[in-house]
Amino acid sequence: MRREHAQHSILVVEDDQDIREAVAELLELEGYVVSSASNGQEGLNVLAGLRQPCLVLLDLMMPVLTGYEFLERLRITGTQSLVPVLIMTASHIHELPTGAAGLLRKPVEMAHLLQTVARFCQHS
Repeated sequence: MRREHAQHSILVVEDDQDIREAVAELLELEGYVVSSASNGQEGLNVLAGLRQPCLVLLDLMMPVLTGYEFLERLRITGTQSLVPVLIMTASHIHELPTGAAGLLRKPVEMAHLLQTVARFCQHS
């Protein structure tokens, strides 16, 4: 059964095209409006043009601008407090980067991904 989340947009920032497309497709099937970017700089550019997404799914290890640098730019601009950022990484990190709202380890189990996203993108 398809649930409607059309008022909720999500930005997926991931350099692996297969992962980026699979996650976007899964979220779109659930009714989310998904934008995507292949690196942190592109992610910031896309985010600047979006109306308040409910969530950013962010990889850490990317070319051009890493996830860590993406988070730092959000802190500098003050955007961090407006949009929760969920880290989605295969990296073995021991603590959540400053500014991140949560962590999903790759490979991400799709049901867990949807459950976690739903916690951030609630119906109003």
